[in-house]
Amino acid sequence: MASSRVCCLPVVVILGSTGTGKSKLAIEIARKLGGEIVSADSMQVYKGLDIITNKVSPEEMALCPHHMLGFVPPLKEFSVVEYKNLALPLIYDIKKRGNIPIIVGGTNYYIESLLWDILIDQPENSHVIDSASSSECEEDSKVEKNFKKRKQIEGEGLQALCDEKSAKTLMGSQSFQEGENKNINSINEQNTCSGVSEETSYCSTELYEKLKDIDPAMADRVHPNDSRKIARSLQVFQQTGVRHSELIAQQQKQQGGNVLGGPLRFDVNCVFWLQCEREVLNERLDKRVDEMLQKGLLKELLEFHVEYNQTQSADYKKRYREGIFQSIGFKEFHPFLIQPNTSLHLGELSEGNKKLLDNCIDTMKNVTRRYAKKQITWVRNRFLGRPRESAPDVYGLDTTDLGRWRENVFDKALIILTNIMEGHDSPIKPLPRISFNYNERKLKYVCQQCDNRIIIGEENWKRHQMSRSHKWHVKRNTRKSELY
Repeated sequence: MASSRVCCLPVVVILGSTGTGKSKLAIEIARKLGGEIVSADSMQVYKGLDIITNKVSPEEMALCPHHMLGFVPPLKEFSVVEYKNLALPLIYDIKKRGNIPIIVGGTNYYIESLLWDILIDQPENSHVIDSASSSECEEDSKVEKNFKKRKQIEGEGLQALCDEKSAKTLMGSQSFQEGENKNINSINEQNTCSGVSEETSYCSTELYEKLKDIDPAMADRVHPNDSRKIARSLQVFQQTGVRHSELIAQQQKQQGGNVLGGPLRFDVNCVFWLQCEREVLNERLDKRVDEMLQKGLLKELLEFHVEYNQTQSADYKKRYREGIFQSIGFKEFHPFLIQPNTSLHLGELSEGNKKLLDNCIDTMKNVTRRYAKKQITWVRNRFLGRPRESAPDVYGLDTTDLGRWRENVFDKALIILTNIMEGHDSPIKPLPRISFNYNERKLKYVCQQCDNRIIIGEENWKRHQMSRSHKWHVKRNTRKSELY
């Protein structure tokens, strides 16, 4: 295929809540138009545990090329920066070979890292901020190098890479001592989910004070308890010698940049958002959990738990913030997994364990529903909420009635994508933009009624004022004032 044709190939992105059929549409488009699928799922990058991470089946994988699946050791941390640095060269290579890259997955910040210049690279990369203005032709030498590296990683695993990275000492400002570096690394390792230990909370407070001294503008944008963001900003300064806030400002000032980050990387994009009525989606998600159990979810969890997480000490709290343990299911089934002599034969379970298992299943279903809702909110805020000049159009496809999949989803997707490839306006209109004031989202409020609790963002502040917790504190303080 001619190189001029390659430059016109779109990058296809399929968004949507878990359970809306993203993988199905991706495979159908790939088979019809000659595409390759790039997974954007933060749990599916890990080896094994195909049921709990809901990987595509071997039969589905055989239908078209799939990438970024099952190559990271289960307990290794894998960052969005590492994901971007492996996936981007892959996308350029797919287009170079005349095929359509199809990005599909439920980890929307992975997708954002590919579409927009929004991340600060690690120091081992050639430069701190990727230049969005450089053409794809200028990327060829870098693509070839990184693509070979990715193939090696997929073939041999990330063990050597992770060992090498863990052995390196962060280089940067001399104002940081070795003990402070350890604190930063400790925060990154421990606080990968909500809830932090007292030790981590103490480290977070100490590091937040450091951030206020070094980068007050960034400190004003993050919550004092958001230890991951605090540690990340300190690391950026260590690695580059430049304040994190200044690097972000550089990205935003590029042509096409905005308050959310730098400009788009690709000239031609096609973004589909698979939507489904809430009640129907909830029923579908509950059914999918039941199907996962029928496929052997409990056996998969128990075997992995025995191999990697035998201790019943408090260490498990840290484990559920590491690697593949972050998948929905591990933490939810933990009370059942740690029971002595747990059997895979449900008929052999005691009444107590049966009830416990039912509670774990219900919890997993509820968490899955909440996660699906969070994914919807993310798409609305981060894709439809961007200005039109700095974001691709998003086309909604209704997957509520699976019996009408072809006419409601596949045929419409094909019409939209074909017109984009031919340089024509699609007869199917994109979704309207949503207007957000992102500056309001950065406002920091201090609630004196709630022991000086800090709230970031106007909407969060409004919700806080209406919350039962806030109202309880107001009543308590009123009673105290009346007593004195």
